[in-house]
Amino acid sequence: MDDREPTDIFHWANQVDSVKNDLRIEFFLFNKHYTPFSMKVSDELDAQIKALFLYDMINEVNLGAGTGMSVRDYELSEAEDHVLLRTELEKVTHASTLINLIEHERSEVIEFRDEEHEFKRMKGIIARCSKPDGSGVFYVVKQVSAGAMLQGATAWELRGGTFSPFQANVGWKVPADNQVLIIDEDIFIFSQGKFERLFNYEYKKQLLADQKVAEIEAKYKLSFPDDTSLQALVMEKKKLVNKLQKLEVGEVTQEQAIEYADTMQLDLMTDDEGAIIIMDSRDLDMFVNLINEDYITSEITGKRYEVKAKKLLGEPEGEPPRGV
Repeated sequence: MDDREPTDIFHWANQVDSVKNDLRIEFFLFNKHYTPFSMKVSDELDAQIKALFLYDMINEVNLGAGTGMSVRDYELSEAEDHVLLRTELEKVTHASTLINLIEHERSEVIEFRDEEHEFKRMKGIIARCSKPDGSGVFYVVKQVSAGAMLQGATAWELRGGTFSPFQANVGWKVPADNQVLIIDEDIFIFSQGKFERLFNYEYKKQLLADQKVAEIEAKYKLSFPDDTSLQALVMEKKKLVNKLQKLEVGEVTQEQAIEYADTMQLDLMTDDEGAIIIMDSRDLDMFVNLINEDYITSEITGKRYEVKAKKLLGEPEGEPPRGV
C-alpha cells in the first residue's frame, strides 16, 4: 500500500515564490512518440520565460489558497471552478516516461534541430525548473499546437507600418494559460483537456478499456513477447481504447477468430498450444478487428474490406428473427 503523502501544492507555491527569480530553467520539446529533445533558449527571453511558465502558475495557486480552492483526485472528479485536479505520475505512462528519460537518460536526449526534427511535429514543451544547487526540481508542461505557429515561408511580419517577409523559419506564440505542473510524484492539472491531449490519458475511457482487457484475457488464449502485454499495447493506442468501449467480448470464439482470419487470408499466427500470437500493435489491431467482425468480402467483386464503422440492420420485412 502506498502511504506517500501527496504534495501540498499551496505550501509548494509559497516556498517557490520566495526563490522564483533564482530558478534555473531548461527546456525540452517532445513529439507524439514521446521522444524528448533538449532545446536552447536565448537569454533575451529570460523575463518572458518566467512570466509565461512560472509566475502566473504560482499566483493562481496562491490566490486559490485565499479563495478556497480545493485539490481533488482527477480520477474521481471533473474540472470545475476553484478545483485543482491532481493525479499520480506513475498512472500517466507517457508523462512518467518523459520525466524518466530527462532525469535518468539525459545522455540519450538529443538536441532539437528544426531542419531534422520539424517543430510542427512537436506535441509539447517541458520547462524543467530547479534551484541553483540543483534541488527542488519540478516541471511545467504546455501544449504545442499548430494554430500557434507561424511558418516563415508563408508568414509576414509588420515593421514600422510595413509588411515584410517573416525572417525566422518558424514562429511560435507561447500559450499564456496554465496547463500542467509535475512535482515529485504528483501531476497537477490546471487544464483538463490539454492535459489529456498532451499525454493521451483519458482515465474513464482507459478504465473501461482495462475492464475489456480483463474480459479478453479471460475469454481468449493469447501469447505475447516477454517484454510486452495486452494491457501495455492497449495503453499505447488511443484509437483502440476508443474501439474497446463498444466491443462485445466473446461473441466470436477463439476457434472462429482463427478460422475467420484464414478465410480472409490474414497473417494471424498461433503457437503450438493454439494461443493467438500478438507480437505488436499491428497484430493486436488485427485480432480486435477479427473478434469485432470488422472484415468482409464483397459478394459482388470478391474484394476484401476492413469495416471502419458498422450499423446493425433490422430483420427484413416478413422474415422471422434468426434463431426462432
